[in-house]
Amino acid sequence: MRALLLPCDTRPPTLELPHQLARVAGVELRSPPLGMLNRLNEPGDTKAMAEWLWQEAPEADLALVNLETLTLGGMIPARRVSEGLEEALGRLEALRRIRQAHPKLRILAYGVIVRVAHGDDPVEEKPYYGQWGAALRRVSEWTDRVERGGDLGELERARAAVPAEILEDWLTTRERNHALHQAAIGLLQEGVLEHLCLTLDDTAPYGLAARDRRRLEARLDELGLWERADMYPGADEGAVTLLARALVNTWGRTPRVWVRYPSALAEAAPMRYEDRPLGELVKAHLRAAGCARAETPEEADFVLAVNAPAVAQGEARPDLEQVDTAARHLPEFLDRLREDQGADRRIAVADVAYANGAEERFTRLLLRALNPVRLVGYAAWNTAGNTLGSAIASGVCALESPSPLALAEANLSRLVDDWLYQGRVRAEVARVLTQESGAPPNPYDLGPLREIAEQHLEARLAPLVETLWREQFAPHLPGVRLERRPAHLAWPRLFTGVFPLKLIPEGDEP
Repeated sequence: MRALLLPCDTRPPTLELPHQLARVAGVELRSPPLGMLNRLNEPGDTKAMAEWLWQEAPEADLALVNLETLTLGGMIPARRVSEGLEEALGRLEALRRIRQAHPKLRILAYGVIVRVAHGDDPVEEKPYYGQWGAALRRVSEWTDRVERGGDLGELERARAAVPAEILEDWLTTRERNHALHQAAIGLLQEGVLEHLCLTLDDTAPYGLAARDRRRLEARLDELGLWERADMYPGADEGAVTLLARALVNTWGRTPRVWVRYPSALAEAAPMRYEDRPLGELVKAHLRAAGCARAETPEEADFVLAVNAPAVAQGEARPDLEQVDTAARHLPEFLDRLREDQGADRRIAVADVAYANGAEERFTRLLLRALNPVRLVGYAAWNTAGNTLGSAIASGVCALESPSPLALAEANLSRLVDDWLYQGRVRAEVARVLTQESGAPPNPYDLGPLREIAEQHLEARLAPLVETLWREQFAPHLPGVRLERRPAHLAWPRLFTGVFPLKLIPEGDEP
């Protein structure tokens, strides 16, 4: 099977993970040259990408397309660029033309409902968001609360606190993107799209994203399209979810998944950056990937091991009030997973105890208890939705004739990024930069500190990667060597690292 990919972003692992999981599943995945795609907040070349899709379509079986990339140059540019709705809709027409010319091409698409950023980021958001972010968040929250019966006076005061031209620009950008998603629902109704996922990026229980979700849900209700549509919190993992969904649709059967947690309270735990508790998030991501819950572990196609908090998802590590409490029993959790692996059950691990990186205690216990080479997925990055979607998609991709070496490489890559870097080294580098410069680094733009940050990053990460490979992977992969290039930053911020590595059978050319 040959698949085409227009990703929502160029940051790792948004772009690299779909390619890794495609190799696991034996799918040939092609994406445009990097020069066509966005560079942080600089839009990609929408005309060139549409032409690329047109040229590649005759030889492809399916296309996985992010709506914002095709029409506005990327997920982040879609929050910032000023193109009008008609321009965006004109670019969306490329999907209809390609489908008409190549009726056997299966097109699956995903869009990202514009977030209301939790932090005052002027780089990924509108430039004025650094100054007006808090005030705009208040407008967002009270617009939604008023629609649910809240105090209109609070909304009026919130709107009055923002300059009129800024508020108009911000709301107009959101409405343009919302109209784009409504048009995509039209393509789904026409049969241009096989499946459509509309995801909520960094969302919250109250806000404009929640209002947009309700409006889009109402349209899907009206048209009766829910068998081919999903809406849930997520974003960067959208491409791998669509890859999994495409495989499931091809097989014509629904994979069954047994879900394990370390606490009886886990399903009710609220997740940072999400609008629903963990249990509902798991259900949504399983459905989007074409899966359903199993009744017993014995009948499951794979086990989804969700390392979760007992009370609420944490941010700063360690969190002894919300995450690692007496209401969570990690040793017993690992006992059950050890039994699963001993019974030759496939296991995909989703670590959502903390946002933005793995939990140190759990990961160490995991690596003592299980063989990571035999896992069918591992993820612990960014939001709980990003992690769950990635782990579930990996489990699906490993169901039929997977490539064991590709799967081991994917697991190693995720452990390096999600555990060693996001969970450990990123904070260490930030502390060093603070000591050397006398102030914490700008989280949105490192500026001249980028080169120094990359030097510290590689110096600290390299021995950790070597130890992880030597102790946990190499003993189970005889005749395979690790090839690694220096780590660096994708963009001038600590949040996005690049960790090039490959697993190569001895005797193969590097």
